[in-house]
Amino acid sequence: MLSGSHKRLKILAAVIWYIGSIILILKGTQLLLEAHAMEPDLPWIWPAVVSGFVLGAVKARFVFSRSCRRNLSRISMLESPKLWQFYSPGFFLALAVMITAGAILSRMAHGSYPFLIGVAVLDLAISSALLISSRVYWTRLADSG
Repeated sequence: MLSGSHKRLKILAAVIWYIGSIILILKGTQLLLEAHAMEPDLPWIWPAVVSGFVLGAVKARFVFSRSCRRNLSRISMLESPKLWQFYSPGFFLALAVMITAGAILSRMAHGSYPFLIGVAVLDLAISSALLISSRVYWTRLADSG
């Protein structure tokens, strides 16, 4: 029932990784546009973008790439992989918590320029970390045939 190959699970994990990145880029951009509409003369939009991408590169290097490698190893060790096993149950729980926290932070940020900038930096950092670390999925898939 809903079984899948190891390769299919790895591809699905990578695709979900990309979807998360795209959603967070769009969300972060929307928050920055809202901040700019509130205070068009303040110079914090571009420093926020740069900060988000720099923090994301660091997070990709030291946290997310390792997470991708662990997930790929976990998938490879599954004896009879099921389609839903592209991430572990704990990861799905953590993902639900992160999505909820992100939605709450975004709602709280509306109307506050500094809060909008802060949440946008967070979204862009996570988004770029997801995007940069996704190379682990593709290089490991290419290496495995």
